[in-house]
Amino acid sequence: MAAAYTYILVCGDGSLYTGWTNDLEKRVKTHNAGQGAKYTRSRLPVRLVYFEAFADKREAQRREWQIKQLTRAQKLALIDKGSKNNYNELVTIE
Repeated sequence: MAAAYTYILVCGDGSLYTGWTNDLEKRVKTHNAGQGAKYTRSRLPVRLVYFEAFADKREAQRREWQIKQLTRAQKLALIDKGSKNNYNELVTIE
């Protein structure tokens, strides 16, 4: 089982949010409850569209930084590639 995850959410306004967590399902629920990151609080609801699993928090944080350096188009391509690899079918979180 993974110890940490890097994830991408689509916010209610269509923007993308990238973060990391050690409990993916709980974190998405926290975002949707308005108790997550300040950025997502005013952009509800959010939907999980992509994630990667890592052995430790440091790897997840490193990947979060890498993804945040990408352009929106590159992030959308990553999401599209991830959906073809069935990443989104591993968890069902809304």
